Amino acid sequence: MKTHRLYRYLRLAACAAALGLLGACANMAEVPPGSALSAVEAKWGQPNFACDGPDGTRRLVWTQQPLGQYAWGTNVDAAGNIDRIEPLLTDQHFEKLRTGTWTQDQVRCEFGPPAERSTVGLPSNTQLVWSYRYRQSGAWNSLMYVYFGTDGQHVTRFHPGPDLLFDRNDFWLM
Repeated sequence: MKTHRLYRYLRLAACAAALGLLGACANMAEVPPGSALSAVEAKWGQPNFACDGPDGTRRLVWTQQPLGQYAWGTNVDAAGNIDRIEPLLTDQHFEKLRTGTWTQDQVRCEFGPPAERSTVGLPSNTQLVWSYRYRQSGAWNSLMYVYFGTDGQHVTRFHPGPDLLFDRNDFWLM
């Protein structure tokens, strides 16, 4: 029974956080490129995650993970100006994973930290899986599963699946 209450509490907290942050960040992608980072932070707060880019820029991510479904990212140049801010947890943005060879550090830098980390497979064929909560096609409560293969180093595949945290049938049974 305590587990059911915990899940209910987590769901309610996620909904409240999502509504609060969605209202505050819904227009974050409308910030004009070239804006000063200080102005962005004054309006939307400090980013939750940052990493250095290969070209001397700094990647910043404002994320609602582990319970929220939205994240925004931008790159900042040495002068402290941003390029465009873009939503990160979308089907279109996850398609970036199809090109090139992505490492864990690159995925974390592009999308921010995952909501969940787990492993799947048999002991001889275990794969690391990162899961990102998001709204698939802008409508469905989903997780994007990103697999790092048996060596745990590079993305081998990714696919969406339902997010049981937001399963309405289970929610109403509690």
